[in-house]
Order: sequence, then C-alpha cells, then structure tokens
Amino acid sequence: MSQQKSLHSICKWTFHAGKGGFTPNDMRKQWDSENLDTVKIVQIIKDKIAPRLPDNIELGYEVHYDTEINEANAQACADALIDANMTLAMITPGAHSHFAYGGIASPDKNELAAARELGLKTVDLAYGMLKKAWHKEAVPTFVLWNGSYGYDIASIGVQKMYQNMKESVAQLCKYEEEKGGELFMAIEPKPNEGHPAMMLPTVASALVFWHKLEEEFGISRNKKGINKEFGHTEMIGLDLIYDTIEEIDNNALVHMHVNSQGLNDGIILGGPGKYDIDHGVRINGINIAIAGLMRRAGGYSRWKGHDMQPRAYDNEEQSIDRVIRSILSWEACDYAAQNLDESSLLKYLENRETARAEDIMRGALVDAQKYFDKIYK
Repeated sequence: MSQQKSLHSICKWTFHAGKGGFTPNDMRKQWDSENLDTVKIVQIIKDKIAPRLPDNIELGYEVHYDTEINEANAQACADALIDANMTLAMITPGAHSHFAYGGIASPDKNELAAARELGLKTVDLAYGMLKKAWHKEAVPTFVLWNGSYGYDIASIGVQKMYQNMKESVAQLCKYEEEKGGELFMAIEPKPNEGHPAMMLPTVASALVFWHKLEEEFGISRNKKGINKEFGHTEMIGLDLIYDTIEEIDNNALVHMHVNSQGLNDGIILGGPGKYDIDHGVRINGINIAIAGLMRRAGGYSRWKGHDMQPRAYDNEEQSIDRVIRSILSWEACDYAAQNLDESSLLKYLENRETARAEDIMRGALVDAQKYFDKIYK
C-alpha cells in the first residue's frame, strides 16, 4: 500500500437535510439548518470520516462565502479545522445565492458592483481569520464558478457581459496579488445551471479566458487555472481525458472536483443531458486514465475535492459512507494507474492491437476494485 501523501477535500454543501424540489427536503433530519452549522460539519468529518481513511490521506474543507462561512463564524471554523487536523482547501464566492442577472458579468451596474465586492470580501476572509487554517504546502484554491454569470436572451449584450467578466476577474486577481498572491485562482467551467446559457462553459473556454487576461490586463497565469470538475464535462458530453491533456499542457490543473454524473461505469445512470447529480468518484477506466496522465506529468499534489450530494434516499450514515467511498475510489483508481503496465499498453497501441490495450485497461479496473475492497473499512 502506497503511503504517499494524498490531499482530499470535503465540501460543506454535501451535508444537508435534503434538496427538496422533486425529492424530500427532510431525509436527514439531524442535518437540518437548525442542528448543523459549518463548525459541526467539521466535527462530523473528524469523528466519522477521518478514522475510516488510510493514514496517508490529509483532509481539507471547501466553503462558499458568505452563506456557509462569513465574518461571524470564520474564527470558529478555523479553530475547528485546526482541532480536527484539517485545513482550508477551497473558498469560493457564493454569488449564485445573491445575483440572478449575471453577477460579475451583469449588465446591471449595481449588481455588477455588488458581485465584485463579494469577491473582494472573500479574498479578505481567506487572508484574514482563515489564514491560520491554511495548509503549509497546498495553500487554498480560490474558485470562480459560473452559476451566477449566465444569460437567457440572445443579443449583442452578451459581448458586454463577457467584457465585464474579464474586468471583474482582472480586478479580483490584482486585489489578491496585493494581499500576497499566495492563493491559487481557478475557474470552474460549467455548461448549464443556473441559466440557459452560461459563460465559460468548457475547459477550453476557461483556458482562453486566462490567456486573454494575461494579454489584455497583464494578469500572470502563474497559479491560475482550472478547477477540474469531472461531472460538468460529463454533463455536456465532452471528453474528460482530452480536458486533462489541455489542462496539463497549459499548466492549469490547480484544483479538482472528482465527482461524477453517473457516466461510464455501466452501473449508475446519468451523463450528457442530465442535471447536476453530483455522485462521488466512480471506479472506471476513464478515472484510471486521468490518474495515469497526471502521474506522467509529474504528479498532482493539490486538492482533490469531493463536490458531491447524498442520494435523495440516503440517511445521515449512508451519506457519510458515500464520501468515504468517493475518497477511496479515487485512491483505488490512482493505485491502478501507478501499477499499470504502461510500456505494454503503448506498444499495443503502436501496433494497432487495440483489443489487447483494452485488456490492460480492464485488468487495471479489476486491480482498482480489489484495492478499494482492501482499504475500505
């Protein structure tokens, strides 16, 4: 069993009583908003998740400002993280909770100014009360995700929104640089939800965006890149492996959300055209290939975030178990990638013996499942 340090982060928003809508909003009554706050979730992770993980795994925590963490609870949260031997892995402005008309891209000047201010306050909190809860090596990622910046009207106004967004992010990056320039800044592409049309929907569009900020505003691309959200690529039917190659080629893989929409394991349903289901990591050939690509590129030493939701029918204990299974499933895929017969695989591909190449990947899949069974407890 490899003892190389592995960083995994758990999201505050995984822990809730139920999503509601077309599913119950009270399946996990112990986790309703009156009984569960950000600090109590850290305690749950400390008591019920950490003891069931291998010793080489270090845990981090992901939060939205200002709905999940803010000036009122940040000190207590930082103290709880330190007590739990955890660190802040990611913070993101929860603009989707406040702005319905484009956020940092909004054509409404008042909303635009308010959305920009939310981002600056998020930086302030990260460098302020939360600084003591940073990891000494893997500092937090500041993620920008596009749940608020989208549109539903076809017009020439979209170009203005795109320009607003560039100016907003450039301002944010310059502000963060003045604070110390230590955070990793990541765009999380998303093809849909919460608008019919989204800005920065793909990895490629986010990479172009960073290049434009460097060209037009002088924003260095050092520590800038992508929050690799597996499920969002699946939702639009694009290729996770090719995304990974682009991210590595641009030195832009700075954070990951290793979830799944249920595509490509032949068991869980979901995938292109479906809503954001947010299952945990699946043991499949694609994840083994991605882990292998990252190893070939020199390894990935930053956070692997588990941006996931309980099933609509899960109770509290089942939900906790899903998180543990997700973490261990990634470790299993990475183990299989590490032990893959790479030279034979590449030789088979060179000789067009693709059926034999498939056999190697299928064997790796079996190895991954056996490793999961060994470390799951």
